[in-house]
Amino acid sequence: MADHKVYLIDVTNRDGVQTSRILLPKLSKTMLNLYLDEMGIFQSEVGFPTLKHEVGYINANLELAKLGVIKRLHLEGWCRAIPEDVELTFKNCPDLKHVNVSMSTSDIMIQGKFQGKKGWSEILGSLQKSVRLAKDLGAKSVGINAEDGSRTDINKLIEFVHAGKEAGADRFRYCDTLGLDDPITSYDRIKAIALAGKMDIEMHCHNDLGMAEAVSVAGAQGAVDGGVDAYINTTVNGYGERCGNCDLVSTVLALTYSQALKERAHLDEHTKLKTAWKIARYASYAFGLPIPINQPGVGSNAFAHESGIHADGALKDRRNYELYDPEDVGRGEPMITETGRVITTGAYGGIKGFRHVYDKLGISFKDDAEARQVLELAQYANLHTQKPLTDDELRLLATHPDIVRKILTVVF
Repeated sequence: MADHKVYLIDVTNRDGVQTSRILLPKLSKTMLNLYLDEMGIFQSEVGFPTLKHEVGYINANLELAKLGVIKRLHLEGWCRAIPEDVELTFKNCPDLKHVNVSMSTSDIMIQGKFQGKKGWSEILGSLQKSVRLAKDLGAKSVGINAEDGSRTDINKLIEFVHAGKEAGADRFRYCDTLGLDDPITSYDRIKAIALAGKMDIEMHCHNDLGMAEAVSVAGAQGAVDGGVDAYINTTVNGYGERCGNCDLVSTVLALTYSQALKERAHLDEHTKLKTAWKIARYASYAFGLPIPINQPGVGSNAFAHESGIHADGALKDRRNYELYDPEDVGRGEPMITETGRVITTGAYGGIKGFRHVYDKLGISFKDDAEARQVLELAQYANLHTQKPLTDDELRLLATHPDIVRKILTVVF
């Protein structure tokens, strides 16, 4: 059997931003794409190309990819598996090369959502038309999403896979939309679908029962054992609707350090765990949501010991009570906080303070006129994010101001 692998598709910018009571600015979504690319993640689901307020941001990120600023990360859009949505997707974002089209597949959703207006044959027909149209409009890869797949009869899922494959689809996304699956059932079902459909499989799991990561990695193992590549959908810090999605860092840790799993489900070798701390902290800042104290790898207690037996053991040999090191996830360096004079720049900043901030970043401007152009952009960006701009955000503003303007632009 070929050495099939597990790849990661992060959906923070599509599913994570659907977290109730929060909002993520387009500049922050762009930064997450840059960090995901740095982390070696295979693909980012960037958002909704059918929504007007997403179009400028998505096209700007596609431009960053063309320029080589985003190097390996595939940028993928999401829409419903109906031809009208697919057509609008590529009308709004003609350079998009990757898309996932989604349709509800369970009896309970077909009956509850479509109210008798669509049956199974109509769903398969709409799926095939959507896939063919996406490929005709320039898509290099098309994923087909079975919403509520975990509550869908397995024979119907296999039929869904065959229909999509016949139309030219590249991957099947199994959605545990309500987070009700368990790891053992997930493994069995995914392996059976892989053997029958012979199509690469994505796991998309929610955390309503606290098992999103376990179900995701079990399903990925089932896909690999079934002879296809596996893809796991994640979000940074597990953000997402209701109880959240499968957490990015926890998933990488599981595939890297789980005693048996790392031997049976080989993670994409491009993945760099050392970026975990950076991306988790940035997402927490951008979303305005604290990282739970016990979050694997990046929580403040992930490497904390107090119990006498544990502290003694860890001091003698950290392997007694630590499976991996802080340095493995990019931690360990002291964090410096300014306690004296601080000059910042933002919506009401002036040219002197602005140039001082950029001097500290090692970025200089040829004259005040050039600096003022970026200052004006920084003012708008600060209004856009409603938070002090980070060093990396300021660097992006200075190096690609024209693209940042597009990211910040919303057309009504």
